[in-house]
Amino acid sequence: MENTHQDGKELSADKDKKVLRDVVDWQHLHLYQKSDVLYQLTFIFCQRFLPKYGDRTVDQMVQAARSGKQNIVEGSEDGMTSTEMEIKLLNVARSSFRELREDYQDYLNSRNLRQWDFHHCRYNGMLAYCREHNLFADYKPYAMRWTAEEFCNVALTLCHITDKMMCSYLKWLEKNFVQKGGIKERMYAARTGYRQQQDELLSKYKQENEALKRKCSAYEHEIQCLKAELAKLSNAACDTSTTSTTSTTSITSITSATSDTSSSSSPSSQ
Repeated sequence: MENTHQDGKELSADKDKKVLRDVVDWQHLHLYQKSDVLYQLTFIFCQRFLPKYGDRTVDQMVQAARSGKQNIVEGSEDGMTSTEMEIKLLNVARSSFRELREDYQDYLNSRNLRQWDFHHCRYNGMLAYCREHNLFADYKPYAMRWTAEEFCNVALTLCHITDKMMCSYLKWLEKNFVQKGGIKERMYAARTGYRQQQDELLSKYKQENEALKRKCSAYEHEIQCLKAELAKLSNAACDTSTTSTTSTTSITSITSATSDTSSSSSPSSQ
């Protein structure tokens, strides 16, 4: 359990010290999805309501819509290494959508068409639909049926919603940058953290080495004591053996002397 807990802490520490940010899945960002809707709708709008040749507005509107969408993609990818570049590219995307918004407004104004506001009977329904639907498939069935006025107002509403979403996203990026820093700060933190981890590991090994040395010294002292005790026991055993041998020899000598005396006294008695 302790090893598992320690491994979990190490993984958490490694995650906190990552140099590269996680790549944002831009395909699931609502602001990207709406930008894709704007690009697809703008392409259809230009085909339906603008001259196919001789009008630079067509190229400008399509390029503005494409630029907004592509800069979101590029900014999200570059954000893995540079928050600064991501913020710059997202601001470029905002500028492109503002340019596109101006083109739609100019189209309405130049043709005396109405730009809907909250007083218009269809404004709230259109606003709710644009807020809730992020995919082109939700707009495609109507794209070939809308009038120019309806088309422009839907596109303008999407431009406003996308711009607001991008503002919120940029604020989040700014807050995240202030809290966690850019890649230079993350690189420094990761390198410093790694060196600190190595120093702590080296210090731990030194302490363990000193502890092992003390244990070895204690074991050596214990071995010497055991050897001395063994030598004493061995000497005591030798002394006991010598004493026993001497006693046996003395008894044997006495027995022999007694036998000799008995043998000498036997003829005299006869």
